[in-house]
Amino acid sequence: MRKATTFILSMLIIFSMLLGACAPAVAPAPAAPAAEATEPPAAEPAAGEGVPMVLMPKFLGILVFDQAYQGALEAHKEVGNPAELQFLGPTPENSVAGQIEILTNATTQGVKAIMISNNAGDQIAPAAKAARDAGMTVVTWDSPIPSAEGEQVFVAQVDFNETGKVMADMARNILGEDGGKFAVLSASPDAANQNAWIAALQETLKDPAYANLELLDIVYGNDQSEDSYNQALALVDKYPDMELIMAPTTVGIAAAAKAMQDEGLCDQVKVSGLGLPAEMVEFTLNGCAPQFALWSFVDLGYLTYHVAYKLATGELQGVEGETFEAGRMGTYTIEKDPTRDAGLRVLMGPFTVYDASNVEAAAK
Repeated sequence: MRKATTFILSMLIIFSMLLGACAPAVAPAPAAPAAEATEPPAAEPAAGEGVPMVLMPKFLGILVFDQAYQGALEAHKEVGNPAELQFLGPTPENSVAGQIEILTNATTQGVKAIMISNNAGDQIAPAAKAARDAGMTVVTWDSPIPSAEGEQVFVAQVDFNETGKVMADMARNILGEDGGKFAVLSASPDAANQNAWIAALQETLKDPAYANLELLDIVYGNDQSEDSYNQALALVDKYPDMELIMAPTTVGIAAAAKAMQDEGLCDQVKVSGLGLPAEMVEFTLNGCAPQFALWSFVDLGYLTYHVAYKLATGELQGVEGETFEAGRMGTYTIEKDPTRDAGLRVLMGPFTVYDASNVEAAAK
């Protein structure tokens, strides 16, 4: 019995040894690599960071704002921002509340920078301040926040004080040496840019050089074609001796010129202001709007994007005296806005004055 037991134990030992020989060898765990004595990796360059951005016009459906978006898209591709650039705006009927709602929602939807053509006056300031408190970059363009509260920088298309002089000069050119009476057809009462331009015009008219120009009235077409058209005709009825309608709005000037053309009044009442060549070429060539002015909205959108992107990525701090490169448009400086009690601006410029000699080329 003991021999049988010994034989069984011997066989078990031999069998165990055979199994061990056939099993795969277990590799030892690799030693942790020694830490390299190098500096931590550098941060990604600003151009490679994803910055979700929103370009917000006063409202949708206006050609010049579409042009600004094209300029912003150009800059968006140029800097290589992999995040989305959205073009969000309210309807014309709900512009003020709609802008505030879009800004408020953007704060909670991951947007890192918003560019606002403000149509809400200082009503938008609390939402802008809340966005800044949440870490969002807030830049205005075309039309600033009057108090500058919640706004880091305003990208001004032209000097607002200069706008008043340009309009006064065009009025004098059109009305001649004897001068005459004119009225202003503006956009909305809350449009900060329009109000500043009109204030600059009124200040310019105090100069004795413009003593023969008389401003009769200021009316608002709310940047709606039909409203502006009707307001232009109402001015003609109200002021039979009026000789010029000055409209510092691309919607208003085109609507007023069409109203004068439709009613056969172009010989009696001329139209001028700020217009888009593509929309004004017919009225300029037929004499209804012999002279008007504007700047490039494509360039304005392009420059605005560069400012907002550089602020959002930390390349710009947004302080007075800071200079920067804006792609194909060259070097700009952040400066105090002399047209407001507070706020900083980047001034684009310049104006271009259009007449029959250059409007066709610009309209192409």
